[in-house]
Amino acid sequence: MNMDHVFVCGNPALDFAATLRARRTARFEMFAAPDRLDAWYVESGIVDSVSPARQADVGRATAVREAAYQLITARRLGADFDDEALAVVNDAARRAPAAPQLTHSGRWTAATQREALSTVARYVVELLSGPDVPLLKECGNPECTRVYIDRSRGRRRQWCGMESCGNKIKAAAYRARRKTAVGSTG
Repeated sequence: MNMDHVFVCGNPALDFAATLRARRTARFEMFAAPDRLDAWYVESGIVDSVSPARQADVGRATAVREAAYQLITARRLGADFDDEALAVVNDAARRAPAAPQLTHSGRWTAATQREALSTVARYVVELLSGPDVPLLKECGNPECTRVYIDRSRGRRRQWCGMESCGNKIKAAAYRARRKTAVGSTG
């Protein structure tokens, strides 16, 4: 599986929750090593630099990620929030977030692991209490469990992203149609 972090969901909270890929099947962990967590924080644009993660930081981040995914799924389905998941996200959000600084070359955000995680947790709080809740959808690829914000015209978007899932599904459907057409004429 591709080790690159993907940002197709429309909100850092959703992209963070999607770092455990294929939850229903293969369950591919994007935070398999502490440096992958560091990379996610920087690649996501949440921070420009972050103190090196330790395994304990990965444990805290995955706990917040799993709680966030549980809350996102509940909100998307119109279900009640789990109290334990709420406590995990709120505890992380209560801590000091990453604070941007103005430098001679522009804006720069350096953070500790806890500050970066607090920033992500605050994105979760804002997302799930904000106006985008009705736009939350799960990817139409049965193997994908990403939730994204559907801002498409007519709210007709079916996949988290064309490159990651849409093209795979469309190609598979095309191959199936071709196989059926060839089988019926041959």
